[in-house]
Amino acid sequence: MDEKQQKRRKYISEIAKQLSWLTQLGLSLITPILLCILGCVFLCNKTGIGEWIFIPGFILGIGASFMTGYKFFLSESAKSKKDKDKRKIGFNRHT
Repeated sequence: MDEKQQKRRKYISEIAKQLSWLTQLGLSLITPILLCILGCVFLCNKTGIGEWIFIPGFILGIGASFMTGYKFFLSESAKSKKDKDKRKIGFNRHT
């Protein structure tokens, strides 16, 4: 395998990695909102609570989505920092 093919495979691998990251982030952000809205629909249908319940449900869903996104960001930042530190080779450090 020549160097050009290796670069191409590495490029495709990086695109797949970024695409999976983006998909995971999107699902992580939309799922809490959908679950809260579905919970509100269930409460409206089964208990007869008014439609006002959708407002706090939506706000809770957005809050949960924000926290999920923030935790995802922190984990990716930690991975990035770890990878960056791993690549760093100093004068006295040849690992």
